[in-house]
Amino acid sequence: MSKLKEILSEAKEVLERVDETAVTETAVLLAGGQRIFVVGEGRSGLMAKSFAMRMMHLGATVYVIGETITPSISPGDILVAVSGSGTTHGVVWTAQKARELGAFVIALTTDDGSPLGRSASRLLTIPAATKHRREGERRSVQPLGSLFDQCVHLVLDSVCLSYAELRGVDHAAAYKQHSNVE
Repeated sequence: MSKLKEILSEAKEVLERVDETAVTETAVLLAGGQRIFVVGEGRSGLMAKSFAMRMMHLGATVYVIGETITPSISPGDILVAVSGSGTTHGVVWTAQKARELGAFVIALTTDDGSPLGRSASRLLTIPAATKHRREGERRSVQPLGSLFDQCVHLVLDSVCLSYAELRGVDHAAAYKQHSNVE
């Protein structure tokens, strides 16, 4: 089997185990929320930033934790936190602090019982391999958390599609939000 087909096969197996109802419900929550904040570290952080960018294209007010223009989080805001292991210190701390401040926390992780999973208001479980290769994790030919990050990207793109549908945002409207100074 080619490497590309192996990667596609792994992602397909993981995505078939993701709760699609939870994905749709996440889009509904985001569509009804005030502001959206995202957090993640490493490649998972890049997936979170990718999601923030697309949500901005879809008309959401969205911020990335740690950026210089990110305002304070408030009650009614939503934090989307991404960590494969659910133990990444900065992500867990941010989720816990956001909950203390009255924000709703959506966590994407492989481990519901992790510190991040326990801190979440809502979980989107991505049953993929992480860099830790813990007992019970899905096996992967890919290094580190590649499979988790790929699947997070696709799950969050699915959230975006549902969000766009709920908000009546089509391609033309999203394109108007796309950068025009590049």
